[in-house]
Amino acid sequence: MGKTDMNRRMFLGRGLAVGCSLAASPMLTPVSFAATGGENRLVVIILRGGLDGLDLLQPADRGLQVLRPTLAARKPTGLEVTGGAMLHQACAPLWPLWQAGELAFVQGVSTPYRNKRSHFDGQDYLEAGTASLNGSGRKDGWLNRMLQNMPGSEMRTAFAVGADPMLLSRGDAPVETWSPDVGFVLSSQGARLLELTMERDPQMALVMKRALLLAGEGGGGAMTADDADTMGALEDMMDAQMNPNGKGAAKSHVRVAEFAAGQLRAAARVACFSIGGWDTHANQARALRIPLTRLSDSLLALKAGVGAKVWERTTVLAMTEFGRTVAENGTKGTDHGTGGMMVLAGGAIRGQTVHGHLAGFEEVDLFQGRDLMPTDDVRRYAAWAIRESFGLDRFTLESVVFPGVQMGDAPRLLA
Repeated sequence: MGKTDMNRRMFLGRGLAVGCSLAASPMLTPVSFAATGGENRLVVIILRGGLDGLDLLQPADRGLQVLRPTLAARKPTGLEVTGGAMLHQACAPLWPLWQAGELAFVQGVSTPYRNKRSHFDGQDYLEAGTASLNGSGRKDGWLNRMLQNMPGSEMRTAFAVGADPMLLSRGDAPVETWSPDVGFVLSSQGARLLELTMERDPQMALVMKRALLLAGEGGGGAMTADDADTMGALEDMMDAQMNPNGKGAAKSHVRVAEFAAGQLRAAARVACFSIGGWDTHANQARALRIPLTRLSDSLLALKAGVGAKVWERTTVLAMTEFGRTVAENGTKGTDHGTGGMMVLAGGAIRGQTVHGHLAGFEEVDLFQGRDLMPTDDVRRYAAWAIRESFGLDRFTLESVVFPGVQMGDAPRLLA
């Protein structure tokens, strides 16, 4: 398996940056694996772009409804969890997991990152698992450090999809590469040729034009709802081109999850990959459906792929770099925030549970008067998931894997 040349040139024929769009892009999706002792499995999914946990799991709170006259006004889905919070309709396929005790949430969590709200910095904090990035010289991720300290661990951190290995899995363990049938580089000349080819299909031509504009000189701003749809449409177009046989050809995010499931069904015990598209600055009611569908697809593909016996020993942690603003903005979206949400899934977890608590939605309760106040450290829950899954000692978790974290009392994440 050789490293696929699927880097920023994918969208940037001339090497131009695209700001928020790149950080949240579903086209840059590394995935890694490792074999360890024992039979328990851990899957870490990085939700790139900043998941709005208050929309994924909407609290029944009048204060939030005032701050979100559009987003909090949607009709009841009938998917009510603990405390009357309502699961987003796009996650309806996951409702059987909740009913089976295989789905849970952690609200009000954050990394130690504050104030600047940059995707790139936020993701580095999340994947490094440290309280600071300044002057530490650390170039490895918490998952790799975990593997280096697990008794009986066989170091096989294995596959990276499309781009360099995620910081989360980077470290002393070697990393190979794998790509879900995607491996072309789009030059500026190739982009023009593709545009000419697409002129016979007006809808696809529009999709390609928008995608190329994202990568062009004006693409440094935030991703809009149309942009998010464009990313999804472009990915679907690529899937159709690379999987011409049959209408049911799998989307790339499903292929990643299926590949992960195959590895976990065999020797691998730890896997990580990412899902992009969570940067919902505009028309969030529409834009959020795309990544939520991808998350649902991926979790269900994992469950189906590993089989019932392995699923019973599997814990999935879906984590994001930060939450969104509590109030919706003028374009009916939300901007970069602070307090967010972790999604837990798997047959090993103690499901039908909402961990953590929300500080409230009055201005005095908000972080800097705008964001959901973080009430807990997302690293603490990751540390407990590791301890409960693999038995790694508390000292190592608090001093090496997540240096400086205080694990506190056990939240009992696993059944």
